[in-house]
Amino acid sequence: MVVRPWSPFFSASVGISIPFAVLLSMAGHLGNYGAHRVVAAEGWTRFRGPTGQGIATDHQAPVHFSLHQGIVWKTPIEGTGWSSPVSDGRRIWLTTAIASPASEEEKQARLAGNQAGGPKELAGEVTFKAVCVDFQSGQIVHSITLGAETDPDPINPLNSYASPTPVVDEDRVYCDFGNYGTWCLDAETGEQVWHRQYDVDYSVGPGSSPVVVEDTLILVCDGIDQQFVVGLDKQTGQERWRTPRPPKRASNVEFRKAYSTPLVLRWQGEYQVVIPTAQWLCGYDPSTGQELWRFDHGDGFSVSPMAIQAGDLLVFSTGFMRPELVAVRWGDDGVVSEHEEVWRQSRGAPTKPSPLPIGPWIYVVSDRGILSQLDAQTGEIRWQQRLGGNYSASPVLVGNHLYLCSHEGEVIVVGVGPEYVEVARNELEPRLMASPAIVDENLIIRSEKHLFRIGEK
Repeated sequence: MVVRPWSPFFSASVGISIPFAVLLSMAGHLGNYGAHRVVAAEGWTRFRGPTGQGIATDHQAPVHFSLHQGIVWKTPIEGTGWSSPVSDGRRIWLTTAIASPASEEEKQARLAGNQAGGPKELAGEVTFKAVCVDFQSGQIVHSITLGAETDPDPINPLNSYASPTPVVDEDRVYCDFGNYGTWCLDAETGEQVWHRQYDVDYSVGPGSSPVVVEDTLILVCDGIDQQFVVGLDKQTGQERWRTPRPPKRASNVEFRKAYSTPLVLRWQGEYQVVIPTAQWLCGYDPSTGQELWRFDHGDGFSVSPMAIQAGDLLVFSTGFMRPELVAVRWGDDGVVSEHEEVWRQSRGAPTKPSPLPIGPWIYVVSDRGILSQLDAQTGEIRWQQRLGGNYSASPVLVGNHLYLCSHEGEVIVVGVGPEYVEVARNELEPRLMASPAIVDENLIIRSEKHLFRIGEK
C-alpha cells in the first residue's frame, strides 16, 4: 500500500474525538473546501441522490421495519429492473423491462460459444417501460411503453435489461436502457419528447446511469467494441459532443468494458465530471466533452462503482480482475496526474457497490457482504464486519445511520461512528439490487417485484 502525506483538507487532529454533530456536518458537505466541492441538487433525482454519493444527513428515516411494520405502501412493479428509484418529492420514477423467456433452441443457438465475460442469460423479447408512482398514495400514475427488442443481447444473470437509473430534471425525465435507447419524457404527462440510440456492445448488458449537468445529458458508453462519453442537448436530444475514452492496453475486448456513472464536481466555479473506466480514471468538461486529465489505475475492468470525493481525494474502485480502492489527489489545478496516487486498499474492495464518504472515514461494502470502515487519509482499515448476504446496492447515509440492502432482502442499519454498531436488521423481500432513495423522511426501496415506501404517512 502506497501512502502519501495528507493535505490540510483534513487536519492531523481529525479522528474519533470530533464531536458527532461536526462529523455529520462534514459528511453532508464533503468537498466544500477551497475550490473543490461535490455538486448538490434538490430531491433524490439521480443515482445516489443529490451529491451522487448517497448522502442525506439532513434527513431521518425509520430504523426498524419489516413487511408487517412501517410500510406506508407497497406497489407491485411489472417486469424486472435493477434501476434505482428517483424522485422530485411528488412522484417517483423507475424503469423496468418485460422479458419473455427464450426457447431452449434460441438459448443454445445464441449462447453457444458466447460465454466470454462470464455466464449469460437470454430473453426471447424485451419491452422497455418507464413507471411513475405517486409518492403519497403509491398509485401508478404512468406506465409507459418506450420500445421493444425482438432479438435482445444476452446479459449477465446479475444484470437486468433495465439497470441504468433514470434522471428527473425539472419538467423532464430521462430513461436510459443502454444500446436499446435513451428516452426523454415529459414528467407531468409522460409523453415522449425525444429518443436517441447508440449501438454499443456491452457484452453483459448496460449499467451506467446518465447525469444532467446544466443543459447537457451525459451518457457513458463503455462497451467491448467501442468506448466513449457523449453529451446530448437535454431539450432536443441532439448530440453536442462525443469524446473517445483513452486507449486500452488489453487485447481481450472483454477487459475494455465498464459500467460506472459520472460524479459531478465543481472546480473554481466550473463543472467537471469524473468517470472511471477500464484502466483509467478520467475527468471531463461536461460543456464541451474535453478530456481534462487521465489517471492509469491498472488492469481493472467492468468498473461499476461510482467514484467519490473525500476532501481533496477522489476514491474509486478498479473493478474486476483484482479489485482495489484507489485514492488520488485532485490538485489545486483541477487535474489528477500520474503521480497523484495517495493509497490503495484491496481488502474488502467492491466490484458493484459504490463507496460512501463520511467525514474522516470511507465506508464500503463488498459484493460478499464485508462492511469496512477506512481511514480516508491513509486507506487503512479501521474495522471490518461480515454482514452476511450478497450486495449490489450502494449504501446510503440517512442522518447518522447507514442503510445496506442485500440480494437476500435484508436491510441492515448501522450507526456511524468509530466502532461497528449494528442498529437493526430488517427483513423485506428479495432481491434488493437497486440502491435506496430518500424522500422527506422516507426510504424508497425497490425489490424484485415491488416498490416500498417506508416511513410515516
